[in-house]
Amino acid sequence: MSPLQVVVLALIQGLTEFLPVSSSAHLILGSWLLGWRDQGLVIDVAIHFGTLFAVLIYFHRDLREMLGAWKSDPGNPRAAGKRQLGLQILLASIPVLLAGAVLHTWVESSLRDVRVIAVSTIFFGLLLWLADAKFSRQRTIEDMRLRPALWIGLAQVAALIPGASRSGVTMTMGRMLGFSATASARFSFLLAIPVLAAAGAYGILRTLQDQASPDWGLFLLAVITSAGAGLVCIGGFLALLKRVGLVPFVIYRLGLGAVLVYLAF
Repeated sequence: MSPLQVVVLALIQGLTEFLPVSSSAHLILGSWLLGWRDQGLVIDVAIHFGTLFAVLIYFHRDLREMLGAWKSDPGNPRAAGKRQLGLQILLASIPVLLAGAVLHTWVESSLRDVRVIAVSTIFFGLLLWLADAKFSRQRTIEDMRLRPALWIGLAQVAALIPGASRSGVTMTMGRMLGFSATASARFSFLLAIPVLAAAGAYGILRTLQDQASPDWGLFLLAVITSAGAGLVCIGGFLALLKRVGLVPFVIYRLGLGAVLVYLAF
């Protein structure tokens, strides 16, 4: 794989991982449209670690507060809230980690199809529009409790379907539960941390089992590129969300889905 291919795929991953448009679908489609072979396990691991670093860097203050809250006075309401948020993120991650462990092989062999991506892009785009239009209460991330967190975590399982979008389905459920678009996005991004870490760890394990010999220069290039693109994406998306909401992303999904239907069917 050439450095240009690595940069393009890392940019796609970094710029779409945190948007409600499906990074996995764009990676599959990018390679399909450009006639490139699959990027391979090593580069896949690298770009996932890159986006993991992006979210860790962007939310480092929140993460530091959540960790520090466990050493704070139990009677401190702010510390208690941060402890609960950290616990909610961990528990909400369990459903998709279990489902991914059980269904990963089947998803890889049966669902990485342009027709599946086309249908799921449109379906989950419409679901995002419905949630954003009909459930417009303004609960904040401080209002998050265990039950809604678990519902969002269960919704995240649908992200195993290429084209669904992990951030898209979690934001959809967040909106349906009455959280603001910004609160839904921030919780979705924090929820990405255990998932990206698990995906990266699983990739490393498979690499060791396959006794793959990575090109460390390309690996580092992929990590840096996807991390930089991810940081830009998170900051830009949160700023844009306050101004234009989720509707532009719904329109994008429907347009992309229509093109995919035309190409696939």
